[in-house]
Amino acid sequence: MSTAGPPQGANAPLGGSDAHAERGGQVRAPRTRVQRRPVHGVLLLDKPLGLSSNQALQKVKWLLCAEKAGHTGTLDPLATGVLPLCFGAATKFSQQHLDAHKRYQAVLRLGEATATADAEGDVVATAPVPSLSQTDLDAVASRMTGQQMQLPPMYSALKKDGKALYEYARAGEDVEREPRSIHIFELKMAPSHDLDGYSAIVIDVLCSKGTYIRTLGEDIAKALGTVGHLRALRRTQTGDFTQQQCVTLTELEALTPLEREQCLQNVDVLLPHHTPVILDEDNAARFLSGMRRRTALPDTAEVSVYGPPPHALLGSAHIAGGELIPQRLLNPPEIDQIQRQRAHLDTAAA
Repeated sequence: MSTAGPPQGANAPLGGSDAHAERGGQVRAPRTRVQRRPVHGVLLLDKPLGLSSNQALQKVKWLLCAEKAGHTGTLDPLATGVLPLCFGAATKFSQQHLDAHKRYQAVLRLGEATATADAEGDVVATAPVPSLSQTDLDAVASRMTGQQMQLPPMYSALKKDGKALYEYARAGEDVEREPRSIHIFELKMAPSHDLDGYSAIVIDVLCSKGTYIRTLGEDIAKALGTVGHLRALRRTQTGDFTQQQCVTLTELEALTPLEREQCLQNVDVLLPHHTPVILDEDNAARFLSGMRRRTALPDTAEVSVYGPPPHALLGSAHIAGGELIPQRLLNPPEIDQIQRQRAHLDTAAA
């Protein structure tokens, strides 16, 4: 490779180089390239207001200098709270968490409906707010708890004929949608006022995946004899992960690279209810090659499989008919990288 300086004049390539560039008499510093590296684990982020889930993911990915990353379901930009971020081998199991139950806290302003059912849309309807007691709220909460059908909102990312519903909505079109089955496990409400002094209700809800809290808020307002829209939304729990376990972007930015890495949880936190099975060296190697292994264990739908000491995670599986059947597998380089990462963190903590 030549060590000569960058080409000059008309023959210099477009797109820039690592050399300093001059514009308007000012010297521009070279752009620093981030050296990506294998990072494995799960980081529980308290997503801030105003960022999309992907924007938050990309910021954390940059802070960790990680090669590969993904998240386990999205939060709207106007929502805050628990957002599990998966790195490296953890992305193979992110789907496991999409079906998890979610808990939210929301502020529902009464008397005003918006086009988007949240604070982002224009007010499209108003209605008087009746006098409401805690007994009234409890009665509505009781009626709305349980299995039910919910019509997805037009302002959502669900697709119809290959096009997101919000695209139709922005074009002023209202298209037919199929109601979806959801489950409200717990619903608690209390009278309040929002930050602007409007009559409001504070909602705490534990629900199944696919539940639109904006739509739930509209339905609650209707059941109370008025209209409404969400002014604030916070996810406080997803599956076994709670807001108390989360780190904020501000906190993460203030940490050293090592401290950021120490915020990562092991990959298998995404498999909390899987039955663990440990294989010896020979069976572990065969399992990693995708081969079924004989077992005397009973049929089990969800299994997490580990190798011999130090018991590295090999992947997920299920047991049927006396066989351990591989599902999602780590590859040997990932297993080695995870062991090295763990040893590095253990040494730093000692």
